[in-house]
Amino acid sequence: MMQSRPCQALPPVRGTYTENAPLKDLVWFRAGGNAEILFRPADVEDLATFLYARPQWLRVTVIGVGSNLLVRDGGIPGVVVRLPASFGKVSVEGSRLRAGAAALDAAVARAAADAGIKGLEFLRGVPGTIGGALRMNAGCYGSEMKDVLVQAVALDAQGRRHVLSPADMGFSYRHSAVPEDFIFVEGLLEGTPGEPAAVRARMEELVAQREASQPIRAKTGGSTFKNPEGRKAWQLIDEAGCRGLRHGGAQVSELHCNFLINTGEATAADLEALGEEVRARVKAKSGVALEWEIKKVGQR
Repeated sequence: MMQSRPCQALPPVRGTYTENAPLKDLVWFRAGGNAEILFRPADVEDLATFLYARPQWLRVTVIGVGSNLLVRDGGIPGVVVRLPASFGKVSVEGSRLRAGAAALDAAVARAAADAGIKGLEFLRGVPGTIGGALRMNAGCYGSEMKDVLVQAVALDAQGRRHVLSPADMGFSYRHSAVPEDFIFVEGLLEGTPGEPAAVRARMEELVAQREASQPIRAKTGGSTFKNPEGRKAWQLIDEAGCRGLRHGGAQVSELHCNFLINTGEATAADLEALGEEVRARVKAKSGVALEWEIKKVGQR
């Protein structure tokens, strides 16, 4: 059991601190433990002040809307930063969009369509926020963040501001090489001019594909494992006989077997154990070691 440090030991901020804050309702799996301290900064300056003035031994973890996150049942020690709506503003600059890190990917896609900007439709099918998309080079349907990013803005562990080019990001498949302690606060994305109606039509086509093939209305964390080189994770999982496999309240989706589902009261331990069982079966069947795409944080 974590011993909460009093909020008084932390630097004064204009945002809010909450001790022993439940996180399960903030993540898509609807499972997991509490944050020792949850910090919602008022704005970028408030976040920078906190990072500069906090005790440097204090662990800081950032979460978005938890679409690709498994919070372990023992919770997250230290301070969990969750960016509020004030970090989610989106503005149009010609064929570019400037989006705060808390902006939902789907909202950015819709803003681009309204502005007659094409090339960002894929974001409509990416769960989560721009901050998470930058961190993991999110993508679907043949496009990734690396294809549309002009620059990203992040704060380092001391609250210093960094403007990063695509080359600075070190993008690879579902990964960026930016230091783990950087917190993204903004991304500038670029598309090309398009007809709003045509962009919306393409976007809705992608949404229909996604709804038909993925359990998006279930309590899930999105794609569980990365696609190995030249292979599809879901096919390897299916071939290993894991479709519908259960562990406690966790289940491999019958619709798309690279998705794990909380069927009701699954613990984070259920979900992680099921994922590891899938990895073991795939390894035994095909010799392929699947790599987690979902980020696992906190204590067991």
